[in-house]
Amino acid sequence: MPQDSLALFSLAGTMDYAKRVAARLDTPLSPVEERPFEDGEHKVRPLIDVNGNDCYVLHALHGDERQSVNDKLCRLLFFLATLKDHGAARVTAVLPYLCYARKDRRTQPYDPVTSRYVASLFEAVGADRAMVLEVHNEAALENGFRIPTEHLSTADLFADHFATLARTNATVVVSPDAGGVKRAERFRQALQQRISREIDSGFVEKYRAGGIVSGGTLVGSVTGKTVILLDDLIATGTTLLRAARACRDGGAAHIYAAATHGVFPRDGTDFFTHGEFDGLVVTDSVLLPRTMADAPAHTLKVLDSSKLFAEAIAHAHRGR
Repeated sequence: MPQDSLALFSLAGTMDYAKRVAARLDTPLSPVEERPFEDGEHKVRPLIDVNGNDCYVLHALHGDERQSVNDKLCRLLFFLATLKDHGAARVTAVLPYLCYARKDRRTQPYDPVTSRYVASLFEAVGADRAMVLEVHNEAALENGFRIPTEHLSTADLFADHFATLARTNATVVVSPDAGGVKRAERFRQALQQRISREIDSGFVEKYRAGGIVSGGTLVGSVTGKTVILLDDLIATGTTLLRAARACRDGGAAHIYAAATHGVFPRDGTDFFTHGEFDGLVVTDSVLLPRTMADAPAHTLKVLDSSKLFAEAIAHAHRGR
């Protein structure tokens, strides 16, 4: 497609992030009208002619103080359908955070597989493609969506951040549960490449049943080492805290945590009162709760992930 046919949109709640992506692409955000109605319904429409355009709609589907996750999902789906109705040549959902991605399998009798149902909704409104940042289960993403998907990893982003630390400290990368071992391994390999030295790995056993988390056995040696705990998201923080305590008990000298999506509980600052972490790193994929503004500046670091989407959009638009 010709370069001038690219149109980049965003909806309320993700506008600041989208502006950073647009700046990296040297492309202005296309204007939209978002109109709420008194009964809670809403209308979103593009304010440009999208006929024949290659359209990308950037929206993070996490609930916040202003809109629920379902509000955001519904607005996005309707807008994607609107673009297709008005002749867009291709419509791509660009998702810094994909909602319901954790419910990707049945763990109890009669359980839903909500991630697959969400994928069906994107297909039903005519989306041609989806780009997702660090989804909970990459295989479930590929199996759930029948439209092409692109999974963007934050392994290199975190590796760049932790390279200086790893050069001067004996380091081990630990996954807080067995399900995240592949994610942690991608990060470990990226970090190794930057420092040209072997880095050890480990994981912490975790079991969940009926909403109750158990386990906590550390597999791997961390004695006297700097531990980097890597996860895809922080929701309540209990998984990372449990893993950090296991590493402390195993003799770790320092513990850092990294997660792509800093969802956090509303009282997220409590996450820091336990004193388990020497530092915490997240990306800007979701808006942090307002309470996190009080988090210690030396403890919490937010990395800019907009470059990942800018590069992915540029490559997709050029047909790569």
